[in-house]
Amino acid sequence: MESPKFWSIVRVASGNFLEMYDFMVFGYYAPEIARTFFPTAGQFASLMLTLMTFGAGFLMRPLGTIVLGSHADHYGRRRGLILTLGLMSVGTVSIACLPGYQRIGLIAPILVLIGRLVQGFSAGAELGGVSVYLSEIATPGNKGFYVSWQSASQQAAVLFASVLGVFLHSRFSPAQMVAWGWRVPLLIGCSIVPVLFLALHKNL
Repeated sequence: MESPKFWSIVRVASGNFLEMYDFMVFGYYAPEIARTFFPTAGQFASLMLTLMTFGAGFLMRPLGTIVLGSHADHYGRRRGLILTLGLMSVGTVSIACLPGYQRIGLIAPILVLIGRLVQGFSAGAELGGVSVYLSEIATPGNKGFYVSWQSASQQAAVLFASVLGVFLHSRFSPAQMVAWGWRVPLLIGCSIVPVLFLALHKNL
């Protein structure tokens, strides 16, 4: 594999990894997020509100696919991928740094929902955009190998988020996880921001 193409794959796969990680990690910490942003008289109702917010991201994916896919067609795969990464970073940072319900009241769950919708909108174009880009740069006879990095990086992200969750819950108490521990994986996901700037300053 040629060195320039290798690093192009690394950058795209890294961005794809972080995009899927940021999108899915919300669900792994739903109980803690529920107590932070959706306090109700019943724990079950609080968790259901959180999972509904999690699911709202999936509802935005078809719209993101259409809008961001069209943008990539008109302005190029590189700009399209950078835009999707940028939107995901905005959604993730907004959730990770948002004060809880006890601090700002009803505005907290509303802003969490908006952040989740932005995440879903971004994720809608990631799969197709990355797959097409990898297919376009593939060398003859290696198209399947190149495109496989899209799915491989996503599955690695899901596995990493799971392992991180096990580690955090083994190290911190339930009270610590509710107070601030759930923010750690989201802040780790905010590393999508330097990946975005790397993509901005180098050709994919």
